[in-house]
Amino acid sequence: MQALSAAQDMNFSSWCIGAGAVRNLVWDHLHGYQHSSYLHDIDLAYFDPDENIGMENKHQAILSQKSPAFPWEVTNQAYVHYWYKQYFGYTVPALTSLESAIATWPEYATSVGITLTPKNDIQIIAPYGLNDLFAMHVRRNPERVDIATYRQRILSKRYQERWPQVTIFPESSIFANHSSTLNPMRN
Repeated sequence: MQALSAAQDMNFSSWCIGAGAVRNLVWDHLHGYQHSSYLHDIDLAYFDPDENIGMENKHQAILSQKSPAFPWEVTNQAYVHYWYKQYFGYTVPALTSLESAIATWPEYATSVGITLTPKNDIQIIAPYGLNDLFAMHVRRNPERVDIATYRQRILSKRYQERWPQVTIFPESSIFANHSSTLNPMRN
């Protein structure tokens, strides 16, 4: 709630905290962990096509100063298409809203954002629902993530190492060479 309040104070018209920040906390809770097992950053996504490019760094600095206990990562989803090719190697179309951005996030369990309404009610943005998040299923969202990127994420995120009850749904036979490190059929 503290992170949500800090984000709300930024007065973005359309924003959420989402992706791994939500997924990790939910999976920690479902595993009965008393403390966060892994919170690399708090993903604050917002959508503002009228803002100057590069303002994310300014917003991130403000949040880091106001709430230094949180490892902020701030991204204006309206400009993702400008840097996506450099980071992932292929061009993507511009997004049209925060909701359309969340619908492109890498896995269905990760495609979840939480925001506060002006009345401080929690609002959940989950274009694919919450089933994968609460079932602890990792399935590729093909909307924007190719199989190679999904494979890399599975290996780098170490989901089953951090959360043993997670079930990873492989794409084709991409994990054939990694059977010793992953159990993609965990029940």
